[in-house]
Amino acid sequence: MTPPDQLAGVRYIVDDVQAAIDFYTTHLGFAVHTSAAPAFADVVRGPLRLLLSGPASSGARATPDDATGGGRNRIHLIVGDLDAEIGRLRTAGLAFRGDVVAGPGGRQILLTDPAGNLIELFQPAGRRDG
Repeated sequence: MTPPDQLAGVRYIVDDVQAAIDFYTTHLGFAVHTSAAPAFADVVRGPLRLLLSGPASSGARATPDDATGGGRNRIHLIVGDLDAEIGRLRTAGLAFRGDVVAGPGGRQILLTDPAGNLIELFQPAGRRDG
């Protein structure tokens, strides 16, 4: 088991590793940890290590043949001002999946990376930075 002080990793299967690196580092504040593009790269943001596995990577090849498309899972990024983030990302030409959803815990919206993987941008209730 990974020690609790290590990064937590999530693997996303992507069609184009370099496009994924560019998306996460340009728009969502990730930094490149390692890159073996076009097969694989990993980017980090805080304690999250996001593994980006292209078609040639062992991680992608281990996926069962009947697993098509992304699942309903997603990474969850907390933001201080959801409306400002939506505006910034729309100005950059990014599209969202659906509209803002509000609940007792806060507000959220879904964004997709170039391969269609979901990213949830979440603003906790009662929180607004800036």
